[in-house]
Amino acid sequence: MSNKPPRPHSSSIHSISQSHSAYSSFRELLESLSREQRSNQELLVSLGFALRSFTNLHRFLELVPVVASRLVGVEGALLVPFLADGRVWREQIQVLPDDKNQELVRHLASFKAGMRIGFGADENQLLVMDQLVQRHMANEDIFSTSLVARGSQRGRLYIFDRKGSFVWSEVHRKHLQLVADLTGVAIENDLILQEVRRHERVDRQLSIGAEIQAQLLPDRCPVIEGVALAARCRPAFQVGGDYYDFMPTRPELIGRRREKGRWAFVVGDVMGKGVPAGLLMTMLRGMLRAEVLSGLPPDRILHDLNHLAQEDLSHSHRFVTLFYSDYDPQTRRLRYANAAHNPPLLWRASQRSVNRLDAPGLLIGLQSEAEYGCVQIVLEPGDVLLYYTDGVTEASGMTGDRFGEERLIRMLEEASRSGLAAQMILDQLFTRLDRFVGDDHQLEDDASMVVFKVNEELMLPTLKTSLT
Repeated sequence: MSNKPPRPHSSSIHSISQSHSAYSSFRELLESLSREQRSNQELLVSLGFALRSFTNLHRFLELVPVVASRLVGVEGALLVPFLADGRVWREQIQVLPDDKNQELVRHLASFKAGMRIGFGADENQLLVMDQLVQRHMANEDIFSTSLVARGSQRGRLYIFDRKGSFVWSEVHRKHLQLVADLTGVAIENDLILQEVRRHERVDRQLSIGAEIQAQLLPDRCPVIEGVALAARCRPAFQVGGDYYDFMPTRPELIGRRREKGRWAFVVGDVMGKGVPAGLLMTMLRGMLRAEVLSGLPPDRILHDLNHLAQEDLSHSHRFVTLFYSDYDPQTRRLRYANAAHNPPLLWRASQRSVNRLDAPGLLIGLQSEAEYGCVQIVLEPGDVLLYYTDGVTEASGMTGDRFGEERLIRMLEEASRSGLAAQMILDQLFTRLDRFVGDDHQLEDDASMVVFKVNEELMLPTLKTSLT
Protein backbone atom coordinates (compact mmCIF):
# COMPACT_ATOMS: atom_id res chain seq x y z
CA MET A 1 0.00 0.00 0.00
CA SER A 2 1.51 3.31 -1.14
CA ASN A 3 1.73 6.47 1.03
CA LYS A 4 1.80 8.84 -1.98
CA PRO A 5 -1.22 11.13 -2.36
CA PRO A 6 -3.40 10.49 -5.36
CA ARG A 7 -2.77 12.71 -8.35
CA PRO A 8 -5.58 15.13 -9.19
CA HIS A 9 -7.69 14.30 -12.15
CA SER A 10 -6.94 16.54 -15.12
CA SER A 11 -10.60 17.51 -15.52
CA SER A 12 -10.71 18.80 -11.91
CA ILE A 13 -7.68 21.01 -12.50
CA HIS A 14 -9.33 22.50 -15.58
CA SER A 15 -12.56 23.20 -13.63
CA ILE A 16 -10.67 25.00 -10.85
CA SER A 17 -8.81 27.10 -13.40
CA GLN A 18 -12.05 28.16 -15.06
CA SER A 19 -13.63 29.10 -11.75
CA HIS A 20 -10.64 31.25 -10.83
CA SER A 21 -10.74 32.95 -14.20
CA ALA A 22 -14.50 33.67 -13.92
CA TYR A 23 -14.02 35.07 -10.41
CA SER A 24 -11.23 37.34 -11.63
CA SER A 25 -13.32 38.55 -14.54
CA PHE A 26 -16.30 39.22 -12.27
CA ARG A 27 -14.08 41.05 -9.82
CA GLU A 28 -12.62 43.20 -12.60
CA LEU A 29 -16.14 43.94 -13.82
CA LEU A 30 -17.22 45.07 -10.33
CA GLU A 31 -14.12 47.21 -9.97
CA SER A 32 -14.76 48.71 -13.39
CA LEU A 33 -18.38 49.48 -12.48
CA SER A 34 -17.27 50.94 -9.18
CA ARG A 35 -14.73 53.18 -10.90
CA GLU A 36 -17.34 54.26 -13.43
CA GLN A 37 -19.82 55.00 -10.65
CA ARG A 38 -17.26 57.06 -8.72
CA SER A 39 -16.35 58.91 -11.91
CA ASN A 40 -20.01 59.68 -12.63
CA GLN A 41 -20.55 60.86 -9.08
CA GLU A 42 -17.56 63.17 -9.36
CA LEU A 43 -18.87 64.57 -12.65
CA LEU A 44 -22.30 65.27 -11.14
CA VAL A 45 -20.73 66.78 -8.03
CA SER A 46 -18.57 69.05 -10.19
CA LEU A 47 -21.63 70.17 -12.17
CA GLY A 48 -23.53 70.86 -8.95
CA PHE A 49 -20.58 72.83 -7.60
CA ALA A 50 -20.46 74.88 -10.79
CA LEU A 51 -24.21 75.55 -10.54
CA ARG A 52 -23.97 77.06 -7.07
CA SER A 53 -20.57 78.71 -7.52
CA PHE A 54 -20.44 80.22 -11.03
CA THR A 55 -21.79 83.75 -11.36
CA ASN A 56 -21.18 83.63 -15.11
CA LEU A 57 -23.82 81.50 -16.84
CA HIS A 58 -21.66 81.17 -19.97
CA ARG A 59 -18.96 79.33 -18.05
CA PHE A 60 -21.52 76.90 -16.66
CA LEU A 61 -23.08 76.22 -20.08
CA GLU A 62 -19.62 75.42 -21.51
CA LEU A 63 -19.35 72.55 -19.02
CA VAL A 64 -22.69 70.95 -19.86
CA PRO A 65 -21.71 69.12 -23.10
CA VAL A 66 -18.48 67.89 -21.46
CA VAL A 67 -20.25 66.45 -18.41
CA ALA A 68 -23.14 65.00 -20.46
CA SER A 69 -20.88 63.18 -22.91
CA ARG A 70 -18.64 61.72 -20.20
CA LEU A 71 -21.54 60.59 -18.05
CA VAL A 72 -23.13 58.68 -20.90
CA GLY A 73 -19.86 57.56 -22.48
CA VAL A 74 -20.12 59.15 -25.91
CA GLU A 75 -17.86 61.52 -27.76
CA GLY A 76 -20.31 64.29 -28.65
CA ALA A 77 -22.95 66.52 -27.04
CA LEU A 78 -24.93 69.60 -28.10
CA LEU A 79 -26.70 72.20 -25.93
CA VAL A 80 -29.24 74.60 -27.50
CA PRO A 81 -30.53 77.00 -24.79
CA PHE A 82 -33.49 79.37 -25.20
CA LEU A 83 -33.93 83.01 -24.24
CA ALA A 84 -36.65 84.10 -21.82
CA ASP A 85 -39.05 84.75 -24.73
CA GLY A 86 -38.50 81.26 -26.17
CA ARG A 87 -36.11 82.12 -29.01
CA VAL A 88 -32.92 80.12 -29.61
CA TRP A 89 -30.07 81.70 -27.64
CA ARG A 90 -27.65 81.70 -30.57
CA GLU A 91 -24.69 83.14 -28.66
CA GLN A 92 -24.84 80.35 -26.07
CA ILE A 93 -25.06 77.25 -28.30
CA GLN A 94 -22.45 74.80 -26.97
CA VAL A 95 -21.17 71.70 -28.82
CA LEU A 96 -18.55 69.00 -28.31
CA PRO A 97 -16.32 68.32 -30.18
CA ASP A 98 -16.27 71.93 -31.28
CA ASP A 99 -14.04 71.64 -34.33
CA LYS A 100 -16.16 68.98 -36.07
CA ASN A 101 -19.58 70.55 -35.58
CA GLN A 102 -19.27 74.20 -36.57
CA GLU A 103 -21.49 73.68 -39.59
CA LEU A 104 -24.28 72.38 -37.31
CA VAL A 105 -23.87 75.42 -35.03
CA ARG A 106 -24.17 77.74 -38.05
CA HIS A 107 -27.35 75.98 -39.19
CA LEU A 108 -28.88 76.32 -35.74
CA ALA A 109 -27.85 79.98 -35.44
CA SER A 110 -29.55 80.76 -38.77
CA PHE A 111 -32.60 78.57 -38.08
CA LYS A 112 -35.44 81.02 -38.90
CA ALA A 113 -38.10 79.31 -36.80
CA GLY A 114 -35.78 79.50 -33.79
CA MET A 115 -35.71 83.30 -34.04
CA ARG A 116 -39.45 83.60 -33.42
CA ILE A 117 -40.77 84.52 -29.99
CA GLY A 118 -42.37 81.50 -28.35
CA PHE A 119 -40.39 78.96 -30.37
CA GLY A 120 -39.45 76.96 -27.26
CA ALA A 121 -43.11 76.39 -26.37
CA ASP A 122 -44.04 75.06 -29.82
CA GLU A 123 -43.62 71.26 -29.83
CA ASN A 124 -43.97 71.06 -33.61
CA GLN A 125 -41.15 73.56 -34.14
CA LEU A 126 -38.95 71.75 -31.62
CA LEU A 127 -39.46 68.57 -33.64
CA VAL A 128 -38.29 70.44 -36.76
CA MET A 129 -35.11 71.44 -34.90
CA ASP A 130 -34.58 67.83 -33.78
CA GLN A 131 -34.85 66.74 -37.42
CA LEU A 132 -32.31 69.39 -38.44
CA VAL A 133 -29.82 67.99 -35.91
CA GLN A 134 -30.60 64.43 -37.03
CA ARG A 135 -29.91 65.26 -40.69
CA HIS A 136 -26.54 66.69 -39.77
CA MET A 137 -25.71 63.55 -37.76
CA ALA A 138 -27.01 61.12 -40.39
CA ASN A 139 -24.76 58.20 -39.43
CA GLU A 140 -24.74 58.70 -35.70
CA ASP A 141 -26.87 57.58 -32.79
CA ILE A 142 -28.61 60.62 -31.25
CA PHE A 143 -30.58 60.97 -28.03
CA SER A 144 -32.14 64.19 -26.74
CA THR A 145 -34.12 65.67 -23.88
CA SER A 146 -35.62 69.05 -22.92
CA LEU A 147 -34.39 71.56 -20.36
CA VAL A 148 -37.47 72.41 -18.31
CA ALA A 149 -37.68 74.78 -15.32
CA ARG A 150 -40.85 76.04 -13.63
CA GLY A 151 -42.91 74.55 -16.45
CA SER A 152 -41.08 76.45 -19.23
CA GLN A 153 -38.85 75.06 -21.99
CA ARG A 154 -35.36 76.47 -21.49
CA GLY A 155 -33.55 74.49 -24.19
CA ARG A 156 -32.63 71.09 -25.69
CA LEU A 157 -29.71 68.78 -24.86
CA TYR A 158 -28.44 66.19 -27.38
CA ILE A 159 -25.81 63.45 -27.15
CA PHE A 160 -24.47 61.54 -30.16
CA ASP A 161 -22.02 58.78 -30.94
CA ARG A 162 -20.16 58.70 -34.27
CA LYS A 163 -19.21 55.02 -33.90
CA GLY A 164 -22.84 53.98 -34.13
CA SER A 165 -22.38 51.24 -31.53
CA PHE A 166 -23.72 53.02 -28.48
CA VAL A 167 -26.16 51.08 -26.30
CA TRP A 168 -28.74 53.33 -24.62
CA SER A 169 -29.79 52.36 -21.09
CA GLU A 170 -32.13 53.59 -18.36
CA VAL A 171 -29.11 54.73 -16.34
CA HIS A 172 -27.94 56.82 -19.29
CA ARG A 173 -31.41 58.34 -19.61
CA LYS A 174 -31.46 59.32 -15.94
CA HIS A 175 -27.96 60.82 -16.12
CA LEU A 176 -28.81 62.84 -19.21
CA GLN A 177 -32.07 64.09 -17.67
CA LEU A 178 -30.27 65.06 -14.47
CA VAL A 179 -27.79 67.17 -16.44
CA ALA A 180 -30.67 68.72 -18.40
CA ASP A 181 -32.56 69.56 -15.20
CA LEU A 182 -29.51 71.18 -13.60
CA THR A 183 -28.95 73.20 -16.77
CA GLY A 184 -32.59 74.31 -16.84
CA VAL A 185 -32.27 75.47 -13.23
CA ALA A 186 -29.09 77.38 -14.09
CA ILE A 187 -30.77 79.21 -16.96
CA GLU A 188 -33.88 79.93 -14.87
CA ASN A 189 -31.73 81.25 -12.00
CA ASP A 190 -29.94 83.57 -14.40
CA LEU A 191 -33.25 84.87 -15.76
CA ILE A 192 -34.49 85.50 -12.21
CA LEU A 193 -31.23 87.25 -11.35
CA GLN A 194 -31.55 89.51 -14.41
CA GLU A 195 -35.15 90.30 -13.45
CA VAL A 196 -34.11 91.10 -9.88
CA ARG A 197 -31.40 93.43 -11.17
CA ARG A 198 -33.89 95.11 -13.48
CA HIS A 199 -36.30 95.64 -10.58
CA GLU A 200 -33.44 97.03 -8.48
CA ARG A 201 -32.66 99.56 -11.22
CA VAL A 202 -36.33 100.51 -11.43
CA ASP A 203 -36.51 100.80 -7.64
CA ARG A 204 -33.49 103.10 -7.64
CA GLN A 205 -35.10 105.24 -10.33
CA LEU A 206 -38.38 105.30 -8.40
CA SER A 207 -36.55 106.28 -5.24
CA ILE A 208 -34.86 109.14 -7.07
CA GLY A 209 -38.23 110.14 -8.57
CA ALA A 210 -39.86 110.01 -5.14
CA GLU A 211 -37.11 112.20 -3.70
CA ILE A 212 -37.51 114.74 -6.49
CA GLN A 213 -41.28 114.76 -6.12
CA ALA A 214 -41.03 115.14 -2.35
CA GLN A 215 -38.84 118.17 -2.95
CA LEU A 216 -41.42 119.64 -5.34
CA LEU A 217 -44.21 119.43 -2.76
CA PRO A 218 -43.92 122.12 -0.07
CA ASP A 219 -41.73 120.88 2.76
CA ARG A 220 -43.51 123.24 5.15
CA CYS A 221 -46.60 125.41 5.14
CA PRO A 222 -46.10 129.15 4.68
CA VAL A 223 -46.81 131.76 7.34
CA ILE A 224 -49.88 133.76 6.33
CA GLU A 225 -51.45 136.43 8.49
CA GLY A 226 -54.51 135.20 10.36
CA VAL A 227 -54.31 131.65 8.98
CA ALA A 228 -52.99 128.28 10.20
CA LEU A 229 -52.10 125.62 7.63
CA ALA A 230 -51.30 121.89 7.71
CA ALA A 231 -50.75 119.56 4.74
CA ARG A 232 -49.73 115.98 3.97
CA CYS A 233 -49.49 113.71 0.92
CA ARG A 234 -49.40 109.94 1.29
CA PRO A 235 -48.60 108.31 -2.08
CA ALA A 236 -49.89 104.80 -2.80
CA PHE A 237 -46.66 104.17 -4.72
CA GLN A 238 -43.21 105.67 -4.40
CA VAL A 239 -44.12 108.27 -7.00
CA GLY A 240 -47.65 109.63 -7.09
CA GLY A 241 -49.89 111.93 -9.07
CA ASP A 242 -51.30 114.06 -6.22
CA TYR A 243 -50.28 117.68 -6.06
CA TYR A 244 -50.81 120.59 -3.70
CA ASP A 245 -49.00 123.88 -3.42
CA PHE A 246 -48.98 127.29 -1.73
CA MET A 247 -47.76 130.18 -3.88
CA PRO A 248 -47.48 133.91 -3.17
CA THR A 249 -48.96 135.89 -6.05
CA ARG A 250 -46.22 138.47 -5.49
CA PRO A 251 -43.08 136.46 -4.68
CA GLU A 252 -40.94 139.59 -4.63
CA LEU A 253 -42.46 140.57 -1.28
CA ILE A 254 -40.63 139.42 1.83
CA GLY A 255 -41.26 139.21 5.55
CA ARG A 256 -44.47 140.66 6.93
CA ARG A 257 -45.44 142.09 3.57
CA ARG A 258 -45.49 138.60 2.08
CA GLU A 259 -47.51 137.27 5.03
CA LYS A 260 -50.13 139.96 4.40
CA GLY A 261 -50.14 139.50 0.62
CA ARG A 262 -52.43 137.38 -1.55
CA TRP A 263 -51.67 133.65 -1.67
CA ALA A 264 -52.72 130.95 -4.12
CA PHE A 265 -53.75 127.49 -2.88
CA VAL A 266 -54.04 124.58 -5.29
CA VAL A 267 -54.76 120.87 -5.01
CA GLY A 268 -54.84 118.48 -7.96
CA ASP A 269 -54.70 114.88 -9.07
CA VAL A 270 -53.28 113.41 -12.28
CA MET A 271 -55.37 110.44 -13.41
CA GLY A 272 -53.24 107.34 -12.89
CA LYS A 273 -50.43 106.36 -10.55
CA GLY A 274 -46.70 105.87 -10.50
CA VAL A 275 -43.98 107.52 -12.59
CA PRO A 276 -46.13 108.78 -15.55
CA ALA A 277 -48.53 110.56 -13.21
CA GLY A 278 -45.63 112.01 -11.23
CA LEU A 279 -43.95 113.35 -14.37
CA LEU A 280 -47.14 115.04 -15.56
CA MET A 281 -47.70 116.51 -12.11
CA THR A 282 -44.18 117.97 -12.19
CA MET A 283 -44.83 119.50 -15.62
CA LEU A 284 -48.11 121.07 -14.50
CA ARG A 285 -46.52 122.47 -11.37
CA GLY A 286 -44.07 124.47 -13.48
CA MET A 287 -46.80 125.76 -15.77
CA LEU A 288 -49.08 126.71 -12.89
CA ARG A 289 -46.38 128.57 -10.97
CA ALA A 290 -45.72 130.66 -14.08
CA GLU A 291 -49.46 131.38 -14.44
CA VAL A 292 -49.81 132.51 -10.83
CA LEU A 293 -47.42 135.39 -11.49
CA SER A 294 -49.89 136.83 -14.00
CA GLY A 295 -52.21 137.86 -11.17
CA LEU A 296 -55.28 136.71 -13.12
CA PRO A 297 -58.39 135.44 -11.31
CA PRO A 298 -58.72 131.67 -10.75
CA ASP A 299 -61.01 130.97 -13.72
CA ARG A 300 -58.60 132.62 -16.17
CA ILE A 301 -55.62 130.76 -14.69
CA LEU A 302 -57.36 127.39 -15.16
CA HIS A 303 -58.37 128.38 -18.69
CA ASP A 304 -54.80 129.28 -19.65
CA LEU A 305 -53.33 126.22 -17.91
CA ASN A 306 -55.74 123.94 -19.79
CA HIS A 307 -54.71 125.52 -23.07
CA LEU A 308 -50.98 125.20 -22.33
CA ALA A 309 -51.17 121.57 -21.16
CA GLN A 310 -53.60 120.36 -23.83
CA GLU A 311 -51.06 118.88 -26.23
CA ASP A 312 -48.93 117.13 -23.61
CA LEU A 313 -51.93 115.63 -21.83
CA SER A 314 -53.61 114.47 -25.04
CA HIS A 315 -50.44 112.59 -26.06
CA SER A 316 -50.30 110.85 -22.70
CA HIS A 317 -54.06 110.06 -22.72
CA ARG A 318 -54.35 111.39 -19.18
CA PHE A 319 -56.32 114.19 -17.57
CA VAL A 320 -55.97 116.31 -14.46
CA THR A 321 -58.44 117.48 -11.84
CA LEU A 322 -57.47 120.75 -10.20
CA PHE A 323 -58.96 123.11 -7.63
CA TYR A 324 -57.39 126.56 -7.67
CA SER A 325 -58.06 129.31 -5.13
CA ASP A 326 -56.47 132.51 -3.90
CA TYR A 327 -56.84 134.18 -0.51
CA ASP A 328 -56.41 137.77 0.61
CA PRO A 329 -55.56 137.95 4.35
CA GLN A 330 -56.57 141.62 4.50
CA THR A 331 -60.18 141.02 3.44
CA ARG A 332 -60.36 137.27 4.19
CA ARG A 333 -61.79 136.87 0.71
CA LEU A 334 -61.32 133.48 -1.02
CA ARG A 335 -61.76 133.19 -4.78
CA TYR A 336 -61.82 129.81 -6.42
CA ALA A 337 -62.36 127.83 -9.65
CA ASN A 338 -62.64 124.09 -10.11
CA ALA A 339 -61.51 121.77 -12.91
CA ALA A 340 -63.67 118.79 -11.87
CA HIS A 341 -61.74 118.18 -8.65
CA ASN A 342 -63.31 117.00 -5.39
CA PRO A 343 -64.94 120.15 -3.95
CA PRO A 344 -63.18 121.26 -0.74
CA LEU A 345 -65.22 121.15 2.46
CA LEU A 346 -65.79 124.35 4.45
CA TRP A 347 -66.71 124.25 8.13
CA ARG A 348 -68.57 127.45 8.97
CA ALA A 349 -67.95 128.21 12.63
CA SER A 350 -70.93 130.56 12.86
CA GLN A 351 -73.34 128.02 11.32
CA ARG A 352 -71.73 124.92 12.90
CA SER A 353 -72.06 123.06 9.60
CA VAL A 354 -70.04 121.95 6.54
CA ASN A 355 -70.56 123.21 2.97
CA ARG A 356 -68.99 122.10 -0.31
CA LEU A 357 -67.08 124.66 -2.39
CA ASP A 358 -67.68 123.97 -6.06
CA ALA A 359 -67.70 125.77 -9.39
CA PRO A 360 -68.39 124.58 -12.96
CA GLY A 361 -65.44 123.40 -15.05
CA LEU A 362 -64.04 120.49 -17.08
CA LEU A 363 -60.95 118.37 -16.50
CA ILE A 364 -57.63 119.90 -17.51
CA GLY A 365 -56.68 118.42 -20.88
CA LEU A 366 -60.15 117.23 -21.87
CA GLN A 367 -61.19 120.10 -24.15
CA SER A 368 -58.99 122.86 -25.51
CA GLU A 369 -61.43 125.76 -25.09
CA ALA A 370 -63.01 124.77 -21.77
CA GLU A 371 -64.51 127.54 -19.65
CA TYR A 372 -64.37 127.75 -15.87
CA GLY A 373 -66.56 129.53 -13.35
CA CYS A 374 -65.23 131.72 -10.56
CA VAL A 375 -66.81 132.04 -7.09
CA GLN A 376 -65.78 134.13 -4.12
CA ILE A 377 -66.65 134.01 -0.44
CA VAL A 378 -65.48 135.74 2.73
CA LEU A 379 -64.13 133.49 5.47
CA GLU A 380 -64.79 134.17 9.12
CA PRO A 381 -62.72 133.51 12.25
CA GLY A 382 -62.85 129.84 13.22
CA ASP A 383 -63.75 128.64 9.70
CA VAL A 384 -61.95 125.48 8.57
CA LEU A 385 -61.33 124.66 4.91
CA LEU A 386 -60.32 121.11 3.89
CA TYR A 387 -58.77 120.46 0.48
CA TYR A 388 -58.38 116.76 -0.40
CA THR A 389 -57.91 114.29 -3.27
CA ASP A 390 -60.13 111.34 -4.17
CA GLY A 391 -57.58 108.92 -2.71
CA VAL A 392 -59.14 109.86 0.65
CA THR A 393 -62.81 109.33 -0.14
CA GLU A 394 -62.16 106.34 -2.44
CA ALA A 395 -60.02 104.50 0.11
CA SER A 396 -61.28 100.96 0.60
CA GLY A 397 -61.89 99.63 4.11
CA MET A 398 -61.44 96.14 5.50
CA THR A 399 -65.07 95.30 4.68
CA GLY A 400 -64.76 96.55 1.09
CA ASP A 401 -66.78 99.77 1.48
CA ARG A 402 -65.39 103.21 0.67
CA PHE A 403 -64.37 105.92 3.11
CA GLY A 404 -66.69 108.30 1.31
CA GLU A 405 -67.40 112.02 1.43
CA GLU A 406 -70.14 111.73 4.08
CA ARG A 407 -67.77 110.04 6.51
CA LEU A 408 -65.13 112.72 5.83
CA ILE A 409 -67.71 115.46 6.49
CA ARG A 410 -68.71 113.92 9.82
CA MET A 411 -65.08 113.65 10.92
CA LEU A 412 -64.32 117.22 9.84
CA GLU A 413 -67.34 118.44 11.78
CA GLU A 414 -66.25 116.55 14.87
CA ALA A 415 -62.70 117.88 14.75
CA SER A 416 -63.81 121.45 13.99
CA ARG A 417 -66.42 121.50 16.76
CA SER A 418 -63.68 120.52 19.20
CA GLY A 419 -61.75 123.66 18.30
CA LEU A 420 -58.62 121.73 17.32
CA ALA A 421 -55.70 123.48 15.62
CA ALA A 422 -55.08 122.91 11.90
CA GLN A 423 -52.29 120.36 12.42
CA MET A 424 -54.33 118.43 15.00
CA ILE A 425 -57.32 118.31 12.63
CA LEU A 426 -55.08 116.92 9.87
CA ASP A 427 -53.53 114.34 12.19
CA GLN A 428 -56.94 113.21 13.40
CA LEU A 429 -58.31 112.84 9.87
CA PHE A 430 -55.36 110.71 8.75
CA THR A 431 -55.59 108.61 11.91
CA ARG A 432 -59.25 107.89 11.19
CA LEU A 433 -58.41 107.09 7.55
CA ASP A 434 -55.65 104.65 8.57
CA ARG A 435 -57.92 102.97 11.08
CA PHE A 436 -60.60 102.59 8.40
CA VAL A 437 -58.20 101.09 5.83
CA GLY A 438 -56.58 98.74 8.37
CA ASP A 439 -52.99 98.04 9.35
CA ASP A 440 -52.60 95.16 6.87
CA HIS A 441 -53.87 97.09 3.86
CA GLN A 442 -52.37 99.80 1.69
CA LEU A 443 -54.03 102.77 0.06
CA GLU A 444 -55.00 102.06 -3.55
CA ASP A 445 -54.49 105.68 -4.62
CA ASP A 446 -52.52 108.68 -3.43
CA ALA A 447 -54.24 110.49 -0.55
CA SER A 448 -53.60 114.19 0.16
CA MET A 449 -55.23 116.64 2.54
CA VAL A 450 -54.65 120.32 3.29
CA VAL A 451 -56.29 121.99 6.30
CA PHE A 452 -56.75 125.77 6.19
CA LYS A 453 -58.06 127.36 9.39
CA VAL A 454 -58.82 131.01 9.95
CA ASN A 455 -57.59 132.04 13.37
CA GLU A 456 -60.27 132.73 15.92
CA GLU A 457 -60.43 136.32 17.20
CA LEU A 458 -59.29 136.91 20.74
CA MET A 459 -62.11 138.07 22.98
CA LEU A 460 -60.72 140.26 25.74
CA PRO A 461 -62.65 140.16 29.04
CA THR A 462 -64.76 143.24 29.87
CA LEU A 463 -63.41 145.23 32.80
CA LYS A 464 -66.04 146.40 35.26
CA THR A 465 -65.75 149.97 36.48
CA SER A 466 -67.01 151.15 39.83
CA LEU A 467 -68.30 154.59 40.64
CA THR A 468 -66.73 156.19 43.60
